[in-house]
Amino acid sequence: MASVEFKEVGKSFDDVQVVRELSLDIMDGEFLVLVGPSGCGKSTTLRMLAGLETPDRGDIFIGGRCVNQVAPKDRDIGMVFQSYALYPHMTVFENMAFALKLRKESRSDIDATVGRVARMLGLEELLTRRPSQLSGGQRQRVAMGRALVREPSVFLFDEPLSNLDAALRVEMRAELSALHRQVGTTKIYVTHDQVEAMTLGDRIAVLNAGVLQQCAEPLELYERPANTFVAGFMGTPSMNFIEGIVTFEEGNAHLQNGVLRVPLAGVASSLQPGEGLTLGVRPSALRFVRATEGDFLAEVAMIEPMGWEARVHCLVRDKTIVAQVESSDVRTLRVGDSVGVKFSAECLYGFDTVGDARWWPKLP
Repeated sequence: MASVEFKEVGKSFDDVQVVRELSLDIMDGEFLVLVGPSGCGKSTTLRMLAGLETPDRGDIFIGGRCVNQVAPKDRDIGMVFQSYALYPHMTVFENMAFALKLRKESRSDIDATVGRVARMLGLEELLTRRPSQLSGGQRQRVAMGRALVREPSVFLFDEPLSNLDAALRVEMRAELSALHRQVGTTKIYVTHDQVEAMTLGDRIAVLNAGVLQQCAEPLELYERPANTFVAGFMGTPSMNFIEGIVTFEEGNAHLQNGVLRVPLAGVASSLQPGEGLTLGVRPSALRFVRATEGDFLAEVAMIEPMGWEARVHCLVRDKTIVAQVESSDVRTLRVGDSVGVKFSAECLYGFDTVGDARWWPKLP
C-alpha cells in the first residue's frame, strides 16, 4: 500500500487548462473518489497518476517517491478502465494471469494467485470462458481481477461501472465496497455519478473546470458544502437556489426576490440590510401547506412519481423549485394547482454573491 500526493499539479491541452494547480493528499489505504461533471479534469488527473499523461507543472508522489519521470510500468499501480480492455482471444484465467506471466512467475504461483482472486470475485466457474461469453458485470469483475492479481500499491478506477445497467451498477457498488474491506490497498476512483461517490468513498474530491472545490467525507460534503457548486452537485435532486437581497421589517430579516420573501429568523444576526445573498434548500426540506400558511405560493408544473416518494417541480414566477415529498402528500395535486410552500430557517444554506458558503444548518 502507498499514499498518493498531488502537489500544485497542472495540465493543459493547447490553450485549455484541464487541471489547475491541484494539491491533494490521499492517505495510505484510503478509498478516494474524484467526482465532477464531464470535462472537469478528473480522468486527466487519474491518467497523470498512472503515467499516461505528463503534468505540465507540479509533482506527483506515490509512497513518498516523485513519479513524474517514472514509466507507467514502474509505478506499481493497477488500473481498471471503463472499457474493460480484456484480451478477446484469451480465457478469463489467461486474462488474469497475463501480468504474472510477464513477471515470469512460476505456474504454481500463478495458479494459486489467480485462484485466490477468482474466489474473492466469484469467478471460479468462469475461468475457462472467453470475454464474449460473459455478461457486462462478469467482464468488469475480470478486469478488476486482472488488476488485483498484480497486488499493486495503488488501484485506479476510471468510471468502471458506467457501461452497466442501473441494477448491475448497484450490485457492483456493493462488490467494490466489500472488495475494499478485504483488500485495504489505496484506491482512487473516478466517476461523474455522485451516488457512486457518496456510497463508495472514504472521502470525495469534487472537481469543476480543473479546480478542486472541496475534499471531505461524504456526509461532511453533503451537509457542509464549501460553495454553491458543491451544494448543487452533491445530492439528488439538486439543491434549490434563491438569489435576493436581505431586508429587515420590524427587526425580522427576509430574503427579498421580487414578490418572494423568505424568512431568515435563525441567522438574522449575521446579516446586513441590502446584502446580496443566495439561499440554498434541499428538496427534501420543502413541504406543502395551505396557500395561506406557506412562506410563498408556487404553481405545480410537473409531478414525478418515484415510488414511495415524489418529486414536484413548482414555478415561483419564472423560477423552478423542486420539492421531494412522500407520494401520499401529492395524491390530490395536479399540474397547474397553486400550493403553499414552507420551510424553516434551520433548513437553509447561505452563500455569498460569489457562491462561497456563509453558513450551514446546525447539525444534530
